[in-house]
Amino acid sequence: MQHYWFKPKRYGLGAYPASWQGWALTAAYLVFVVSLSAWFGEDNSLIEHRVTPFLVITAAATIIYVGIAWRTTEGGWHWRWGGKDRS
Repeated sequence: MQHYWFKPKRYGLGAYPASWQGWALTAAYLVFVVSLSAWFGEDNSLIEHRVTPFLVITAAATIIYVGIAWRTTEGGWHWRWGGKDRS
């Protein structure tokens, strides 16, 4: 039996945390991005040189987060209209 970390949203595409593992992953992702932004933005004279590396690292972290969420979502990801899932 597989334990899912996320549940699919009722409307639209995506998922939300449904177990402590999902919440821990979400919290770790948010702490990482906020810490990264604080670290990259600590010296105002260098901010314009740090935008691209910040965006690249944040995009990579987001891709990893979404990939893990996608793989651990009960029922997978597809567009939902709010009714019962017919899959």
